[in-house]
Amino acid sequence: MRSIKTKMVLSYLLLIALVVTVLGASFSLLMWKYYYGSADSSVKQRAESAMSLHGRSLSSLTLNDQAHYMLLYMVEGGASRLQLLSNNGEVRIDSEGLSPDIRYGTSDVKAAMAGTAGSWTGVDPYYNERVVSVTIPVWNENRIVSLFRYTSSLTLVDDMVYRLIQLASIAGLFVILLFLGLSLFLAQRIVRPIRELTKAARYMAEGDWTRKAMKRSDDEIGQLAETFNTMVNELNTREKLKNDFISSISHELRTPLTSIKGWSETLKESGPTEEDEELSMGLSIISKETERLSGLVEDLLDFSKLSAKTMELHLEPLDLNSTVKETVRQLAVREEKTGVKLVSTYGPSPILVQGDANRLKQVIINLIDNAFKFTDRGGTVRVVTAAEQQQAILTVSDTGKGIAAEELPHVMDKFFKGSSGAGGSGLGLAICKEIIELHGGEIGIDSERGAGTIVRIAMPLFLEK
Repeated sequence: MRSIKTKMVLSYLLLIALVVTVLGASFSLLMWKYYYGSADSSVKQRAESAMSLHGRSLSSLTLNDQAHYMLLYMVEGGASRLQLLSNNGEVRIDSEGLSPDIRYGTSDVKAAMAGTAGSWTGVDPYYNERVVSVTIPVWNENRIVSLFRYTSSLTLVDDMVYRLIQLASIAGLFVILLFLGLSLFLAQRIVRPIRELTKAARYMAEGDWTRKAMKRSDDEIGQLAETFNTMVNELNTREKLKNDFISSISHELRTPLTSIKGWSETLKESGPTEEDEELSMGLSIISKETERLSGLVEDLLDFSKLSAKTMELHLEPLDLNSTVKETVRQLAVREEKTGVKLVSTYGPSPILVQGDANRLKQVIINLIDNAFKFTDRGGTVRVVTAAEQQQAILTVSDTGKGIAAEELPHVMDKFFKGSSGAGGSGLGLAICKEIIELHGGEIGIDSERGAGTIVRIAMPLFLEK
């Protein structure tokens, strides 16, 4: 994808190159016509003047007498060459003396043989130099008796035109480079604030809403930056209100939930009679749903802390194996109820990490709970710890339903539940990811529909000094 800067520079460069090319071509054409036209006109004028002056005398002379007359009266100094040709184009003599056996067939000679003065520009086939030539017939009554051919070398003219075109090309290249530099400068001035806006927007997309765009001018881009900053302030205000509301309502819900759960447990344990079976079942449902609601409230409270960047970790060196073993023993009671086997394998102790035991336990409980939830009776949940390449590794795998390929990239997004239809807040894995990243680690999920799921956590080992 081409950037705006590249598109602007290429557009300016194309426009300037087009203008310079047109002007350069026009200049070169004018110089070409001027110099070569002048050379052709000069030779024509000289030939016509000579014929008007000597034409009557030459018409009555034989070819040999014309040659003698030409050498006596018509040869002048300079760069021009004068040649006497027979009426069939064969050279009899030129201004430099007798010439070898030469017969011209150029267009100017052919025109003169046909009875009209002709001109030609090109490389002389016998002297190998660029010339402009004019050939005029000499008449004796109704018969052409000879041809006079005037030629002028174009070497100096070619050199002059070449130099002018070279200078024009250099000037054009300089103009293109100058405008290239100016277009780069102008494009940079336009693109730089746009890049800053893009960078600030990218930070916002990643969750950092403290970044603002710098207003560099009062033009449209400056107004856009100002509007962007206003939007950031408004979003920050709304985000704070949302987090404060979630935190406040979570704390407020804790107290009644605790009371409801406590009284339901108390009433349930008071020993109801057989006639109170329906009451006992109702109290059990109240207790379970209260516990589930308490979990949702805790998730919301953790989410508000993570969003507001106020979650504090109580870090200390601890053995990952000990934390995992304690959690596995706590959740092993679910084997009988779910019919899912919980298997654990531990690497050599100790596997020391710098972590918060309670928060790590929260992560492990969430992962094992999810594995139980999505694994059918007869399946297996496996928990493995190991130390590899300066990292502590925790793997929780299951033989459950797995996750669809299109949903896998989003399972750790906030409030994402997927198509499984399972209950919950959709915050569990998102909170786990945040907690592990706060520990300097990373979490990854590999899954395939119908083939189970593998969750892998990697954290830096704590190296004792």
